Amino acid sequence: MNILEYMETHGHEQLCVFTDKGVGIRAFIAIHDTTLGPALGGVRTWPYKSEDEALMDVLRLSRGMTYKSAAAGLNLGGGKAVIMANPQEKTEAMMRAFGQFVESQGGRYITTEDVGATTQDMEWIAQETSHVTGLPVNQGGSGDPSVMTGYGVYQGMKACAMEVWGTDSLEGRIIAIQGFGKVASYLVGHLLEEGARPIVTDINPAALKRAREQGLEVVEDPSAIYDVECDIFSPCALGAILNDGTIPRLKCKVVAGCANNQLLEDSHAVALRRRGILYAPDFIINAGGVINISLELGQPYDEEAALEKTAHIYDTVERVISMAKTEGITTAQAADRLVEERIAAMRRVKGIYL
Repeated sequence: MNILEYMETHGHEQLCVFTDKGVGIRAFIAIHDTTLGPALGGVRTWPYKSEDEALMDVLRLSRGMTYKSAAAGLNLGGGKAVIMANPQEKTEAMMRAFGQFVESQGGRYITTEDVGATTQDMEWIAQETSHVTGLPVNQGGSGDPSVMTGYGVYQGMKACAMEVWGTDSLEGRIIAIQGFGKVASYLVGHLLEEGARPIVTDINPAALKRAREQGLEVVEDPSAIYDVECDIFSPCALGAILNDGTIPRLKCKVVAGCANNQLLEDSHAVALRRRGILYAPDFIINAGGVINISLELGQPYDEEAALEKTAHIYDTVERVISMAKTEGITTAQAADRLVEERIAAMRRVKGIYL
């Protein structure tokens, strides 16, 4: 890939590469936009097949974080980090080396949890840098951000339900959930409390076993989840799963999930709209985690404040839907416009964060 051309086209400010053969770490940090403040975004540990795959992921995810924080009304920019490794093979030395990498950015990038990371990792990283959030509650942090992310997705689903069915109750609604990781587990808790019927799948046999033990309905073949007749399809795994091959298979009225970068291309938002499927833009609906950890920065963490602020995802989804209807555009375009207008306005009075 032509990295500089891609970064210029998509508005990225910075890409950093870090290696330490002694501890077996190869990592990237991408900083997309710091107009609103320092770049906040998690570190993802994943066994990428190639450097190009890792680079594309960190660049796309960092841009998504800019949009997520801006849409949530936070004074934060967007960044992301990836470590090319099997998350089961992480070590303290590896994570502390990554902490030194974060420290070298001088506060322009603040890290936290993402796929393949734990609060233990954050504790190790915090030994080397203060630019880390998502620390355990007993250390004054907000703990696992997955809890609030799941709550935010639940609120976003309810806003979509109000638009499609005239009530935000999810009682009796069938929710097909692709991926049963931490966020989806918390989401399912809210759905069950309201009387919804979640159906889950995952590529990880251990996740399916956990789902069965909880009495959930399971789809054994992960690729078959697209064919499940449901009210809401909820992508809660990796990105780019809404594409030319999968969209025609969907049997739902709403797509609302916690995965990042769900659309393979912008055109796939149009494809969903043509099929009469309401799409909740991912960076709007899954912002609960970043909202939660933002409340650690420069102040004692307040869980009640985090819950209250995350609940406003409902209102933001409503606003995006209203804008899309009024202007005759997709909800993805409306969400982008909401963010870009805020950043453009602030750019007139602020520069990059140093």
